[in-house]
Parts: sequence; C-alpha cells; structure tokens
Amino acid sequence: MLLVQRLLILALVELPNIPGMPGYRPNPVRPNDAVNPAYIEVLERNTHIVYPVLAVLVLVVLVAGILQAWKTQDLDGLQRAEFKREIILELRRDTLGYSVEVLARKVKLEPLKLVRLLEEMQSEGMVMSVTNSQRMTTWRLKGVGPVAR
Repeated sequence: MLLVQRLLILALVELPNIPGMPGYRPNPVRPNDAVNPAYIEVLERNTHIVYPVLAVLVLVVLVAGILQAWKTQDLDGLQRAEFKREIILELRRDTLGYSVEVLARKVKLEPLKLVRLLEEMQSEGMVMSVTNSQRMTTWRLKGVGPVAR
C-alpha cells in the first residue's frame, strides 16, 4: 500500500513535466550565439574609442548640414544687386516708405531675405528705417521723404 501511494505521488509530481500535458515546462537551452555574440564583446572592449568616434561623426554631420542649409539660402551677387535695384525703384515710388511685408510682395522676395538685404543697404547708407509707436518699421530711401524728428 505504501508503495502504491509513493508511486501515485511520484506520478502526480512528474505529470506536469510530461510533453503535451497541461503545465508542461520545457527546460530552455540557450544557443551559444545568443549568450556570447562577438560584436558585443568588441563594443565592450573598445567603448573608449567607439562612442567618442560616433559622437564626433554625428557632430560633423550636423555642422555639414547647417552649413549646407546656410549656403543655399544666400543670394548670389547678381541676384543681390538686382533685388537691391528693385528695392530702390520701389522706395522711390513712395517717399513715405514701405513696411517689409508690402515691400516683399512688390519685390517678390521672402521677408527674411528682404530684411537681410535692407539691413545691408542700411549699413551702406542707402536706406533708413523708422519705427513708429505701434512698433511698425517703415523702410525708405535715405534723404528722401519727411524728416523724422
């Protein structure tokens, strides 16, 4: 009787480990490649070289992108001169001056590029800017129009 009880208990304990039965848990075996890949070891041994090189490479790519975008937004010399001539012609038509938005529509140039050109022309002494109490800046030719006092 005791022997039958022990066999029954042993069968119940071993029952979950029989393939195909509910509760079966196979013992997983890891492949050698998953435990010890060679490229991880190379990175771990050379972290003092790999990560600074990656950081410098990212910085170089960022700076190159910024410089490339900056160069493509600039106007070349001939375009610059043509736009300056058009700006002067438009400012001669209205001696009171124009705001940047109105002048940009008349000259057909982006407002940011136009402001850059107007500031350059102001430093050359060709145009001047006047800002009123509503913080509206008006650009006009220097020496033409009403005198601001």
